[in-house]
Amino acid sequence: MSDRPEHCGEESTVADDIDLSFRPRTYFRPEKLEKHLLSKVKGAVLRRHLEALFEAGRYDQVWKLAGNVETSEADRRVLESIHPMFMGGNYLPDAEDNEVEIARICIRSTTFDVTSVYARFEDGEIHYRVVDEYGGDTLQEPSEATTTDPMALGEFAQFFLTAWPLIDVLDSNFENDLDGALGFFSVQSDFYPDLGRLCVRRVCEHAKSRWKHVDGEEP
Repeated sequence: MSDRPEHCGEESTVADDIDLSFRPRTYFRPEKLEKHLLSKVKGAVLRRHLEALFEAGRYDQVWKLAGNVETSEADRRVLESIHPMFMGGNYLPDAEDNEVEIARICIRSTTFDVTSVYARFEDGEIHYRVVDEYGGDTLQEPSEATTTDPMALGEFAQFFLTAWPLIDVLDSNFENDLDGALGFFSVQSDFYPDLGRLCVRRVCEHAKSRWKHVDGEEP
């Protein structure tokens, strides 16, 4: 699983080691219990909390939460009334029984929105769909794809960032503010460890070519 990595200044020194041809062997391998549990949690805050408990070895608390992974409607409303951050991920569509979440991008908007890619294996093919918390209103076509083998990293990033245009979202909120843009999103994927770094690189490349005053230069 990856999160937002280095700043652009550091990115230039490590960009070459991102292997765009990297391809997971499968998305549908047997999972450890903690990975299986976390993959079923839509809420970003609850997922981070469970991850921290796993890492700290606090399994007694994990099991207390595990019995109620899908927070009840009443409890969810209470949490959301405390802070909008608890809304993040809760309104993603449910994954089907044979679907797994391949990756997600979280943004620090008022409601901490989450966009994810689900995949399922059916009739010898992998079927992907990008989902958001607004019934698809923030997505562009194509938001679905089919392959026979898992996508390579570069192909997957192109598919995800076309269906959910991260660059456009950042342009509309942070033009000329690269630090603000990089701090606005995070990326998680158990299958593409370098997806977060690649997204940062794409944002940096866009900023340097389109935005003003990046690294003290005009575009």
